[in-house]
Amino acid sequence: MRKKIKLIFIATLLFASSIFAGSKHATETKYPSYKGLVMAGYQGWFRLPTDGVMYPDEKQVRIDMWPDVSEYKQTYPTGLKHADGSTARFFNSADKSTVDTHFSWMQEYGVDGVFMQRFFSAARPGARKGHATDVLTHAFEAASKYDRAIAIMYDLSGLKREGEDCSALIEDWKYLVDSLKVTNQKGAKTYLHHNGKPLVAIWGVGFPDRPYNIRNIGIERFINFLKNDPVYGGCSVMLGVPTFWRDLNADCIPDPYLHDIIRSADIVLPWMVQRFTPLLHNDMDRYRDVIIGDIQWCKENKIDYVPCVTPGFSWHNLSRFEFPDDIKPSGSIPRQGGRFYWQQMSTAIRSGAEMIYVAMFDEVNEGTAIFKCTDNPPVSEHAKFVGMDGKPSDHYLWLTGEAARMLRSEKPLSMKMPERE
Repeated sequence: MRKKIKLIFIATLLFASSIFAGSKHATETKYPSYKGLVMAGYQGWFRLPTDGVMYPDEKQVRIDMWPDVSEYKQTYPTGLKHADGSTARFFNSADKSTVDTHFSWMQEYGVDGVFMQRFFSAARPGARKGHATDVLTHAFEAASKYDRAIAIMYDLSGLKREGEDCSALIEDWKYLVDSLKVTNQKGAKTYLHHNGKPLVAIWGVGFPDRPYNIRNIGIERFINFLKNDPVYGGCSVMLGVPTFWRDLNADCIPDPYLHDIIRSADIVLPWMVQRFTPLLHNDMDRYRDVIIGDIQWCKENKIDYVPCVTPGFSWHNLSRFEFPDDIKPSGSIPRQGGRFYWQQMSTAIRSGAEMIYVAMFDEVNEGTAIFKCTDNPPVSEHAKFVGMDGKPSDHYLWLTGEAARMLRSEKPLSMKMPERE
């Protein structure tokens, strides 16, 4: 009987190894697990117009923070002016030098890496070549150069067409693996793995304001492909869901099918931007309770959990176009010089988080960026910008590195925001 069981076990191992024998993923990586890392989301969507002038009309500005561009090798004029009359300049995300600068900052300040946003609209066959792919190409090269973790995050936001489903993402993942070699970079291998497998994130599952029904977009088929395809699979999957996914209420659809999808994944990432604020008394207690409850659910269901942290929020300029009848105030969730950011970081770590997702590295549109921004934005009668509250432009990069060290217990956790010596 024991001999028979042993033979069955050996046969199972041989079968499993044969399934993934043709895998195109590298078997090695510097980052075998998300645990112990602080990762950020990377949008990379700031495009250079054909005329080479960015934001030519101050009435059309849709960003709420202004980047500090003093260290960029290549910048472009805008239609805005600084207080001294000089032309305000901006970067192009598709420039190789821009991406290189961003990843050099990650290394310098100890930001472990980024999830590269891959929007559904960019994953369609006819859109795969162009700005978004250029950004990805440069990012994977820079991640290898600066030893930063990197992974793909599919964002379903662009899924709008009638009858469209996740099948396009299956083909896009094949394209990224075959053509861009995302899981087998040239040079140092830094694609983020989890549970020993390449990690792929899918964001936008369970939100009630989406134009798609999660029951008929083929999400299970896509997850199954990522996990089990003999050539392109063998991956771990992280799902980006609403903050209150566990109770299926508030910002979440009331469909228990969402829990079935989550149980098929390896990590759940709740989107917590705009859900908490320093303007409410003891709101960090609510943040803590949500995280503790989520972690308990995940332990019971044998999946991992990563909370979302953000420095603040503002979309005054963007809301003038998106919500003309309900224009939002500038800095609606204030940064407080980093105190709000640190409250979330320290609360998440103290509550048992083993990994953290920061929203976002470069998103100045909604005032959530942690990369270098300035207290000297352009002067405008129409656009308003959130500043740095007198802090250095690298303040949030530095805080992120400090949080990463505390997450890994390389230094004691401090509930009070650290100060530079």
